[in-house]
Amino acid sequence: MTHLGYLIAGWGISLVVIFAYVISLFRRARSVAPRVPLDRQRWMTSSE
Repeated sequence: MTHLGYLIAGWGISLVVIFAYVISLFRRARSVAPRVPLDRQRWMTSSE
């Protein structure tokens, strides 16, 4: 593998790991959001 191959592989692996982490954060946030009390919800997600 050339230097460019290592560079592309490094960036690719890093971006995939970051993307997977972001997806897991969004999934966890969606599952926990209904348990937040109404007076503590943000204005964008409030049902009022």
